[in-house]
Amino acid sequence: MRGLVKYIVSSTYKPLLVKYLSKTRMYSYKGIHLEVPPQVFHPGFFFSTKLLLRYIAKEHLNGKSFLELGAGSGLLSIYAAKKGAKVVATDINPVAIECIQTNATENFVKMKIIESDVFDKIPQGQFDFILINPPYYKKNPSSFSDYAWYCGEKGEYFQKLFKGLHNYVHENSNVLMVLCDGCDLQMIKGLAMEGDCNLKCVHKKETILETNYIFRIHQLK
Repeated sequence: MRGLVKYIVSSTYKPLLVKYLSKTRMYSYKGIHLEVPPQVFHPGFFFSTKLLLRYIAKEHLNGKSFLELGAGSGLLSIYAAKKGAKVVATDINPVAIECIQTNATENFVKMKIIESDVFDKIPQGQFDFILINPPYYKKNPSSFSDYAWYCGEKGEYFQKLFKGLHNYVHENSNVLMVLCDGCDLQMIKGLAMEGDCNLKCVHKKETILETNYIFRIHQLK
């Protein structure tokens, strides 16, 4: 039944959404005002970003070092900065980088913004919080906007993530990643183990369309 509902909704809602998001749109959430161009992941129409934001809302962020990989519109990073965190926001998409800069200015927060493919251009350093809303569908991206959705045919994004993560965490780092039941969870967990990481589900949210999970990533070594 759920599969039928998902098919009906996606076949009717998705074309309308694609058309709506073909233009730059304004979006507000939790007192944060965003300008989101069509090349950037829109946090208002997908569950993952808001799920992660609501989860970290209970955390004490003031004075904490905070890294967001794949920040997109900057919603999570701006929220953390407003809560007093020392934020580094990154994205591989140059349009997203410009978007984050604009939105940070419009929301009167300061943060370091880096254009980077995962950890490539991020100076090594230990962070108290690392948040990841990754691309998790198995396909090779062909444009910068595709990097918000596709992790490579063999999960190359996750290979890179788990291999480099140890350079950015300390013993008490809180590393959180959101995934859904539409991705290859077994592949991602397997790649985590290969990178000496373990995934522990700390939150689960079911909707009529999908189930979203928040995983805490632990280093095994």
